[in-house]
Amino acid sequence: MNRPEDPDKLFPIPDVQAGPDHRRLAIDQVGIKGLRYPLLFADVDGVAQPTIADCNVYVALPEDRKGTHMSRLVALLESRAEPGQPPLTVANFRGLLEALVVLLEAPGGQIEVAFPFFVRKTAPVSGVASLLDYRARLTGELDGAGFRQTVAVSVPVTSLCPCSKEISDYGAHNQRSTVSIEVRPRSPMFLHEIIRIAEEEASSELYGILKRADEKYVTERAYNNPRFVEDLVRGVAARLQADPRVEGFVVEAENFESIHNHSAYARIARGL
Repeated sequence: MNRPEDPDKLFPIPDVQAGPDHRRLAIDQVGIKGLRYPLLFADVDGVAQPTIADCNVYVALPEDRKGTHMSRLVALLESRAEPGQPPLTVANFRGLLEALVVLLEAPGGQIEVAFPFFVRKTAPVSGVASLLDYRARLTGELDGAGFRQTVAVSVPVTSLCPCSKEISDYGAHNQRSTVSIEVRPRSPMFLHEIIRIAEEEASSELYGILKRADEKYVTERAYNNPRFVEDLVRGVAARLQADPRVEGFVVEAENFESIHNHSAYARIARGL
């Protein structure tokens, strides 16, 4: 079947964006921001997971060009949604950047996609399965200096206060916490393995469904693994620092205190 002709060729209209600009100022980033678009994403299991991503897509604009073609940025994402296209992965994200700079004839480009990512988890005692949602973000840049990528996740966990446990005759205050990890990998790292680092360094991980036996287990596990907010970021950072795949990272933890009307917060950044 013959492909339809380009409408711009059938109905010629002046291309204002491609014209010159007398101010001779290159633009670092120009494009679209806050576009919500469906995509398929696959992680360690290779299973394509449908999700809705918030997308920012930018290109660098040379000083001699007046503007960029914004519609082509949306067309790039639309092409990913066509039937038969492979799901987006951490490993093939570079290909999306390469397609961007070719399509826009740009010297460089940047793409950010943020989306909910679901993991099916099994409760520790009953074995009941349920989905738990996380926030994920992939960012890629491609220019004359090469390709750079960061992978970020936001992981909800439980933290139990070591001080409260030490000074109380019984019980200890605990709270839900969020551990945020951003990694610049030398080689691809799966979202799932970064999530597991955060969960393993917490007092306890979270589950979508818990039966009473599971609730007893996670409560006692948290009590036996008290963590300050400082412990959370140090535990995660130590593991990332020891991983040869990691070039740089940022780790943040926020404890939504159960006995205060404020949060406790800590951050470690290395090489990023």
